[in-house]
Amino acid sequence: MFAVKRGKIGKRVDVGYNKPHYMNFIDGNYVPLGQYITAIDTGKNYPQVEPSCNTVGLIRTQNIRPVYADMSTISHIPKTTAKHLTEQNDLMFVRVGVGVGDCCIVDNSSSGCAFSDNTLRVKVHTINPEFIAIWVSSGIGKALLVSSAKGSGKAVISGESIRNILIPNIAFSEQERLSNEYRKAFNKRTAKLREADELLAEIDKLLLERLGIGEISVKSRITSAVTLGTIKTEKTVGAEYYHPERLTVIRAIGNNPAVSTRKLADIVDFLRDTVSAYNQSYLGLAGVVSNTGELSGAEEKAEGQAFSYRAGDVLYARLRPYLNKVLFAETDGVCSTEFHVMRVNCSDVLPEYLAAIMRSKTIVAQTKHMMTGNTHPRISNDDVRNLRIPVPSKDIQRTIINEMRNRIERSRLLKREAETEWTAAKGRFERELMGN
Repeated sequence: MFAVKRGKIGKRVDVGYNKPHYMNFIDGNYVPLGQYITAIDTGKNYPQVEPSCNTVGLIRTQNIRPVYADMSTISHIPKTTAKHLTEQNDLMFVRVGVGVGDCCIVDNSSSGCAFSDNTLRVKVHTINPEFIAIWVSSGIGKALLVSSAKGSGKAVISGESIRNILIPNIAFSEQERLSNEYRKAFNKRTAKLREADELLAEIDKLLLERLGIGEISVKSRITSAVTLGTIKTEKTVGAEYYHPERLTVIRAIGNNPAVSTRKLADIVDFLRDTVSAYNQSYLGLAGVVSNTGELSGAEEKAEGQAFSYRAGDVLYARLRPYLNKVLFAETDGVCSTEFHVMRVNCSDVLPEYLAAIMRSKTIVAQTKHMMTGNTHPRISNDDVRNLRIPVPSKDIQRTIINEMRNRIERSRLLKREAETEWTAAKGRFERELMGN
């Protein structure tokens, strides 16, 4: 709770605008961003199409990340429909929705793009736009912007909100110095995170090499055909069983005589020990990180039934198997019934190896063409039981496990270092601006 004296009320009478966190800055050396703004444009709700030489990128809310745009998920629209296009040194704001108030600068990668109706494009003059993006993305700047947002059920950032945000009144040369230091710290973080991701991405390649399989490539094709003999071998006429990618992978893992291939049901027991999930520490699908099998720490509320599992079990998510959520359990627990709880029942398969191979493309390629359901695609229980598992010698399994552990640990260390250094750099930026 807080109170504001009548003479101290700001330009607006709403609670958010007059929060102490906002009002404390009014008497300092700050100026409204509006005095540097030359234009504010709203985007449009465009129909999206496949990229081609006749399209331009479409910046949406998910592309606007604090300070620098994320263009990895850019969509496209026809050039002829674009209303406005971004230019270098523009500022992009999330107007409404997830990430409301986020701000980034337009650089070479994000210039020449249209932008959606949930975003705002801002043009400025005589101020460093990167400095503005950094300030607005800081804890203090974001609080100042969001505090003046409108809307009760869903916050909306307006042009007025952007014009009224207070910006530190410092020399242009100082803006450039701080921006350069911030960018160097950001690039250093990005490089470490990229190196961490590359370590994890190479796990699959390393696993295939240890199995003596090598790279598996499948040509893209519209139609395909199989022999009658293949259909007799599979004993089914379902088209998904004969997708070229699935058959290519199955043949590849069966080509090395030193590695046997078995059905998953022949090496594990599928357990369905149900317990009440009420008041239990519960593992949901969000609790497992895709592709690495690490615990994410995400907590989920559970009701109804759950499956119990023991240390050494392997948990495999049958819902959206392309998300590749596979856990080697190191402790006992209970989990969502969307997991298959599998316990290895043969002496020549190591459970941790099974978890690693279940995360590999040799399994993903077998499952992604066999899902059923539109909103919640799953792979059937029978299809899971019939997955083909390459089983090398235990020495090779141990080598795979050790190399995988080493890469995951090195990746974790790099990510921790990147985030620790990044947090410190952002803190230095804010302290300098606050004069501390």
